[in-house]
Amino acid sequence: MPRLPRFIVPGQPHHIVQRGNNHCDIFNNDGDFECFRDNLQKARIHHGCHIHAYIFMTNHFHLLVTPDSEDSIAKTIQSVGRRYVQYFNKAYQRTGTLWEGRYRATLIDTENYLFTCYRYIELNPVRANMVNHPIEYRWSSYHANAMGDVDNLITPHQRYLALDNDPTSRQTAYRGLFKAHIDEKTLAEIRLTTQKGWVLGNNQFKDKIERTLQRRTRPLPRGGDYRRGKFQS
Repeated sequence: MPRLPRFIVPGQPHHIVQRGNNHCDIFNNDGDFECFRDNLQKARIHHGCHIHAYIFMTNHFHLLVTPDSEDSIAKTIQSVGRRYVQYFNKAYQRTGTLWEGRYRATLIDTENYLFTCYRYIELNPVRANMVNHPIEYRWSSYHANAMGDVDNLITPHQRYLALDNDPTSRQTAYRGLFKAHIDEKTLAEIRLTTQKGWVLGNNQFKDKIERTLQRRTRPLPRGGDYRRGKFQS
């Protein structure tokens, strides 16, 4: 059965996840992180991707990205992936793929889930018990978004800029978002939509995307067809 196309809407944020094959490490040292970062910077500029948040973990990475066009994300991930695998295989005298299949992409409801995804991404090393606070992890956008560090990978989202006109106050407001925990239900929802490629948003947002793309944006409810099978793809 052919795979369904991803939900890609230009101008709308998307949560991107790519993992190492068999959960193997894709970064072994600072040089690996730097190489990946440099290639990502070149690819996202060339193909029109605006990165708002990121985390590079040892065996996977997350991006919060707004694409300029329908193929911006695909071309960016393909470009950086190809170049980085060439580097990695040469550096570690290995062959074959580095990635666990296709990258995963989830369309995000800006109004209701954008800052939740910011926090979900930047809190990754905390949930993994690698650090006690996101500021302690180097390979993250938290330093730019929360502390004002210069980071050429980051393009601030308009809702981030709307936190406050003053940069220092904006960063303070952003840090304040991290005082609240992401509840287990929301964590499970993010993980499920990421794994399955569904849309992450409230029902009104999902309805809007379904009308626009003529595709289901959520799994069928148990015990019956969603809307009597209107969207079956």
